[in-house]
Amino acid sequence: MTAARPNYIVGIGGSAGGLSAYKALLDVLPSHTDMAFVIIAHLLPTANTKLAEILSRHTTMEVVMASNAMSIQANFVYIIPSNSDLTIIENAIFKVVYPRIRGNNQIDSFLTSLAETMGPHAIAIILSGYGSDGTKGCMNIKKHGGTTFAQDLSAEVGVMPLSALASGCVDFVMPPGKISEALQNCCDSSRRQQAVHTHRLPA
Repeated sequence: MTAARPNYIVGIGGSAGGLSAYKALLDVLPSHTDMAFVIIAHLLPTANTKLAEILSRHTTMEVVMASNAMSIQANFVYIIPSNSDLTIIENAIFKVVYPRIRGNNQIDSFLTSLAETMGPHAIAIILSGYGSDGTKGCMNIKKHGGTTFAQDLSAEVGVMPLSALASGCVDFVMPPGKISEALQNCCDSSRRQQAVHTHRLPA
């Protein structure tokens, strides 16, 4: 079967306390949303992460480590490799650069590339963590017509989502377990719009 390109790509950023939030989000996500999910976690450059293995226990979607030139597929969960910068280029392809050169702004970098390549079909979710990484990325997502989420007071460390919220560019504030329903509404709305467009096409 030919791999399906996602209708939406969801960039998920987190740092300290993010693991619990990733699990809570994936626990309630359906396996067929026609979306792709990319987790940009702050990891130590020397980390041999087992994040993909851990998160695969919380979803029936395939969870894989992103790699350079990999095509992004719907209904997959991708994890940023440790000690790398991850972005998206045209046609929903990953670009991975080793070693990491951007410090702790990998989320901003990824979300900015996501906004530029997916436009209104880009979604950002900022979860638990320290610092302001993700705020500029959310601003770029909104600038290009996308949708943004921030974790509410359920965050173990609220600094990162509060920074995004203070920028005025966040559409929804809620716990990770509630974000799934809002994401499905985005997907359902897109399907309805496509159905209307198809119905109006001349014979």
